[in-house]
Amino acid sequence: MASPTPRADIVRQVAVLSAVSFMIVAAMVGTGLFGGTNVRDLQGGALDADSTVLAPDRPAFAIWSVIYVLMAAYAVWQALPGQRSRARQRAVGGWIALTAVLNGAWLLAAQFLNLIATVIAIVVLLVALAATLRVLVAQPPEGPLDVGLMDVTVGLHLGWVALATVANVTAWLTAEVAPASWAGAAEPVAIGVLAVVAVIGSALALGTGGRLAPAVAMAWGLVWIGVARATGEPASTPIAIAAIVAAMVVLFAAVLVRVAWRPGAATSGTAA
Repeated sequence: MASPTPRADIVRQVAVLSAVSFMIVAAMVGTGLFGGTNVRDLQGGALDADSTVLAPDRPAFAIWSVIYVLMAAYAVWQALPGQRSRARQRAVGGWIALTAVLNGAWLLAAQFLNLIATVIAIVVLLVALAATLRVLVAQPPEGPLDVGLMDVTVGLHLGWVALATVANVTAWLTAEVAPASWAGAAEPVAIGVLAVVAVIGSALALGTGGRLAPAVAMAWGLVWIGVARATGEPASTPIAIAAIVAAMVVLFAAVLVRVAWRPGAATSGTAA
């Protein structure tokens, strides 16, 4: 297979900058800054914190600001001449650009399409983020900027989107699929889903050698689901407890795997 050319490297750098710029503009539309409607008010309020038993409280969404800042910083950093021909940038740059486009696509789907379109968009984004992190795991970081602007950025994005996918699918099922007669089953089903989320978070920790960033993002969302159910509507103490327990399981699994993985740190890098 032919090696990438300097021209291809420049195209990749420009593509990343363009994709992240598109994502940020879409986010501004999604928050109503460009005349659009805020996401929480879209789709009849189906995506708001009080829409379902698995919706995180509104402060949870502050994590998007962190992800967007890190993505913007990555886009600028990867465009520097010194990053142009690095093997790790070549391996992951296109994937990160794809996740940025898909992130923006979800926001536009929420703004202009319907709930099933948002479900499709977020599931595709989740798959792309998982593939991106897999590439990063296979290509160990070479320094703190690699860790902070690549591994942590993608890890937070993946962890949050994994949890957001659960909330998004639940919103769609609640608003458009499940009949009102199923309302009595919401609590046990939600607790079962949270147990599955804890298992998925643990499996993610195992598959990535104990990366902390995905676990932190998932736990952040789970804690805010707990807060929403304990202090807001729809209220449910059992779901609140299950969400907090799931958050603890996800974090504990990541720490445990990371400690167990430490003997291989020399070959696996110090990614978060």
